[in-house]
Amino acid sequence: MTTQPMPTADRALTDRVLASFDAAPSARLREVMHSLVAHLHAFASDVRLTEEEWAAAVSFLTRAGQISDDRRQELILLSDVLGLSMLVIGINHPATETATASTVVGPFFVEDAPEFAGGDDISGGAGGELCFYSGRVLSATGTPIPGARIEVWHSDDEGNYDVQYAQLDGAQGRGRLRSDADGRYWFSSVLPVPYPIPHDGPVGQLLAAAKRDSMRPAHVHFQISAPGFATLTTHVFVAGDPYLGSDAVFGEKDSLVRDFVRHDAGLAPDGRVLDTAFFTMDFDFVLDVADSV
Repeated sequence: MTTQPMPTADRALTDRVLASFDAAPSARLREVMHSLVAHLHAFASDVRLTEEEWAAAVSFLTRAGQISDDRRQELILLSDVLGLSMLVIGINHPATETATASTVVGPFFVEDAPEFAGGDDISGGAGGELCFYSGRVLSATGTPIPGARIEVWHSDDEGNYDVQYAQLDGAQGRGRLRSDADGRYWFSSVLPVPYPIPHDGPVGQLLAAAKRDSMRPAHVHFQISAPGFATLTTHVFVAGDPYLGSDAVFGEKDSLVRDFVRHDAGLAPDGRVLDTAFFTMDFDFVLDVADSV
């Protein structure tokens, strides 16, 4: 792909717009707006954007805003499918040899998830096969981190999150826990499944127009925070999922793939004797020390 030189008239307009931000008191605002305007104008000039295409883009963003609410964020989804979310994550959370890799938060995180104790069932009646989750929250030196806040959310066996059910009263497959004195966490819920990202809005229409796959491999979301440590937003992906390697939001990383081990009916991790098969997943999360201010 080649970029065409900007015509003189286009360049003159761009220079005027850039100059209009020169008096901004914030140096960071000046830096961001200068770069944004320069790149945006260069894009429009390079593709010779038509008025109809400009209007379609405005309509697209308007509809993305209109469909968003406290249960769904279409603009985050747009950022995800354009790879912008993962780019920003990579810039702000560069990979290290020790810490768990970060990935996208996705459009279905909500504040004020219900609190659970270790060992509780957070499924809330969500459909799916029983799965027991466990692991530790550790520092980069391997020291357990007690009292870490662990936010968890995932889909049910239909590939839907609780917030996608308009009539649902209460959380399903969603909760907040704390690591114990040894940094351990454990809870039960259901096994996640692969699912298509929401395609009833403008982002879904964009993917359809581009003939792009809308599927995400099965995963569980985790967001983990503790005083003195950088907050970690990540997933654990199900090993063997057919959509690993083609995540619609580019969020997968090899280090985040784990075996969800199937067990025949019998003694479960919580001490119950079950008459149906169940799964277990164990994952240790490693947090980086927070940057000093």
